[in-house]
Parts: sequence; C-alpha cells; structure tokens
Amino acid sequence: MQPKARLKIEIVFRDRLGIVADVASILAAKQLNIVSMEVQKKGDRAYVYLEVEHQGAADDPAAVLEAVRQLSGCLALAPVHTLPQEKREESYRVVLDSVSDGILSVDEKGVVTTINRVARRILGLDQRQVVGTGLRELELADDSLKLCLTTREEVSRKVNSITSRGRFQYLATCKPIRDSAGRMVGAVEIMKDMQEIEALVQAVSEPDQITFSDIVGQSPAMREVIALAQKMADTEAVVSIRGESGTGKELFARAIHSESRRPGPFVPINCAALPESLLESELLGYVGGAFTGAKRQGKPGLFEIARAGTVFLDEIADMSLKVQAKILRLIQEKKVRRIGGTAEIPIDARIITATNRNLERMVEEKLFREDLYYRINVLPIHIPPLRRRPDDIKVLADHFLFQLKSRLKKDLGPIAPAAMEKLLAHRWPGNVRELKNVIERAAILTPTGPVGQDAILFSFELAAGSRPDSAIQALELEGRDLRRLLGDYERKILARVLEKAPSIRQAARRLGISHTALINKLRRYGLKPVR
Repeated sequence: MQPKARLKIEIVFRDRLGIVADVASILAAKQLNIVSMEVQKKGDRAYVYLEVEHQGAADDPAAVLEAVRQLSGCLALAPVHTLPQEKREESYRVVLDSVSDGILSVDEKGVVTTINRVARRILGLDQRQVVGTGLRELELADDSLKLCLTTREEVSRKVNSITSRGRFQYLATCKPIRDSAGRMVGAVEIMKDMQEIEALVQAVSEPDQITFSDIVGQSPAMREVIALAQKMADTEAVVSIRGESGTGKELFARAIHSESRRPGPFVPINCAALPESLLESELLGYVGGAFTGAKRQGKPGLFEIARAGTVFLDEIADMSLKVQAKILRLIQEKKVRRIGGTAEIPIDARIITATNRNLERMVEEKLFREDLYYRINVLPIHIPPLRRRPDDIKVLADHFLFQLKSRLKKDLGPIAPAAMEKLLAHRWPGNVRELKNVIERAAILTPTGPVGQDAILFSFELAAGSRPDSAIQALELEGRDLRRLLGDYERKILARVLEKAPSIRQAARRLGISHTALINKLRRYGLKPVR
C-alpha cells in the first residue's frame, strides 16, 4: 500500500455562508481525509487553510485543487508550505524555550500538552517523548501537578530534583487552567531556580542605585518630603538636607542624584570625619609637591572626580571657616583651584549638603559663614525624625526584616504584636539607623519563626555598664572623695565616646560641649583619640 501524502492549501473566498460545508463535501467526494482546517475572516474575504491526506500517485492533487476552484466565490487557491497554526505553534515553542523558567502543562487527565527546554533539563526528560504522555508514565519525583489536579487549587513548594544532569533546586508553582465557564481543563507548573530567586531578592532588597522608590515611608510627613525632593531633583540648584542623625539624609541625596539622571558619579564625603587639612585636599585636590607627603603627580579633588555627577557634603556644619570660604568661591565661580596650583579647573558637579545642626544659630554665633548659608539653603529639605512619624515604624521594621531574611537565609516570620508594641513605644533617638540595628539584632537572635518581644533589645538594655547604678558600682567608692569619683566617671565617659566617634569634633558634638572644651578635658585626663 502506497504511503499517504499530505497536501496543504490556502483558499481565498468572497465571504458567504456554507463555505466550509462546500469544501468538506468536495473533499469527502474525493475520499480525502481532512487533517486540519482553519478559517480566518479579513473584511469581506474568508481565508480557508486545509491540510488533507491523499494516496500520492493514486490521487491527482491538481484535480482536487481544480474541483475546489470551481466553488462559488473562490477568488484564489494555491498550495502552501506552512499553515498559520504551524507558524503559531513554532513561535509558541520558541518563546517557551527562550524563558529561563521551566514550564510544564497537562490536560485534565494528566496528559502532557506542553513542556519547554528548561523543564526537560530540570526533570531529566531530554531523551524522551513527553508531549502526549501521562504523568504516571513519566514517573516524576515532583508530584506538584498531580496534587494541583486533585485539589483543583494552586500549589507552591520547594523541590529537589536529582537527574543524570545533576541536582536542581527549584520553586514549583502549579495553577489550574480553566475554560471560559470556569471548568478545570488542565494545569500548568512553573519551575523557578532557587538561586535565581535568591539573586532577585538580593537585587531588590539591596539595590546598587538608590531611587525614591527605595525610600520607605507612608506617613503624610514622609510622602510630602519625598514629593518635594522629587521636584528638586530636576533642578541644578544646591539642595540642603536637614535632619537629625540617622534619619536618612544620604539616602535622600542618592535618590536626588539618581532622579536627576546626571551622567557622573555620586561622590559622598563626611566633612566631620576628616581633619581640616585633609578635608581641603580631598575636596579641592592638590598639585605635585604641594605639601610634605603629597603625591608627585598630584591628586584630583572630589569635585573633579565627580565631573557631571553629584558631590554630597555630609555634616557641612563641621567645616572650618577657611574651608567654608573655598567652598563658597567654588559654588559661585564653578571652578576649583588645587592646593598649591594656579590653574582654574571648571567643574560641573551638583552639590547636595546635609547637616543635623542648627545652621541659623551657628550663623548668629559666627561659626558658619552667612554668605555660604544663603548659597546652600536655596532648596532646603527637612526630614522629620522617626518619633514624629510613628506610622512608618511598622513599615520600616517589616522592610528591614525582609532584607535580613534574604541575607541571613533564615525563615523568619512576622514581627509579633507584643514586639511591635515595644518598637512603637520607643523614642528612637537614633532614628531609622537605630531601628535598622534593632531589627538586625532581633533577626540574628531569632532562630526561626516570628520575631518575639524578647528579641527586641535596645542599646541601653544591652550595655549594662551604661546604666547609672552599674556605672557607680564599677567605681571604687571606698575612701575616695566626690570630686575624684566624678573625675573618674567623666574620664570613663570620655574614653567611651572617643572609641565610638570618628573625630574629636564629632565626639564634642555628641557630648554637647565645644571642641576646645573637649580638648582641654582630654589634656587633663591624659586621653588621646583612637585612630
């Protein structure tokens, strides 16, 4: 018996009733089997695509085509190599094989209808005919699809698959497939590699580029500040960010830089962390041989390095009056002169400043230049402290816990109600930075599950030596007068603050005394700052 051949045809009709019936009757009269038929309507035309089986030489394809051509309304007829359905199926296959996740679908009886390249590799089915095969015959270790068909509900679980190609860990998510009437007609499983999920979570929780969407806060005060900062981002003016320590001033500065789309980098510098001479050389740069220890080839300053980017001057209130004068000139003339040099170097960097101090009072006390104050205070932003926006505490705590779950690779649950009450009752002198530290401490102390009240520990609860009664007990009281006892206590406090503060100026500010007063106390007690 001669093997059957297939003929693919495209027929164009003027649209009318009965076209399909007429074509089918002619093919039946010729005893031809219809493998597939598809009709597409385009305006007043009907395009009929056919695939029929015939007996090769025993039948005359030309006679079949001629018979169809005689039908009423037939405008054109021609054999084709590929039918529209085949093109769609091939495109569908290419798209599925391009996806990085594994995809496997079955009908309501558990017979495989679709599988892509990644799913074949994960399940070790590269060498088998899968489409049209039942799940029972495939004997897969992952029974997520079977469970989805049985329960008719969505199923998600972690799966370990060991095949000849190796071991795969993935998250299997199975969903029912329903028709327009809501009847379940199958199910589909998406297999996502666990390493990709962890990388995605890491990218979301710790983005390289900070934007305003990364600033967490739903209180009206924060929404207002964010909206104001977004408007300022498109301008070229100097932005002055004001707020207590730990409120997120640098976060806002980075978001403003990102939103401004400036091509240069974001260059931050803490003006309080560097001595005056080093701060000046870092900001302005220097020529070779400008001072002892200078590099022979010189060094560009941060304003040159930033190019068309942003320079963030954090703690600008801690600049000396001398450096303030040079920054003022730089802002006015948009030029910088390196230490020891004579050349004027044009700069295009935007300036954002930040401070937690009262600049207005410092201007009155002649500690900050009035002309510089007006130069940097063009667009001020005031970030409210955390205690004034309690609505943000829960949101921030949940956000930090989400980040830590990924980093610590722990299955941590939500923050328990009692723990949240403890967080809400705290005054937060360290603001958002303190909250982040508390949540990180709690996440480390909690092995798994919900974060309880016992895991929420504030600094004063941890440092027993910081409590007045413990500090007094630590002193040798016997046979000593009050003046000496107070002196020893003061010395211990100074030593502790010096260990934490990055500079003497910072330490003085934390203690609420002047820079000169602190230096005198250090000389009295023979203390030296820790470098």
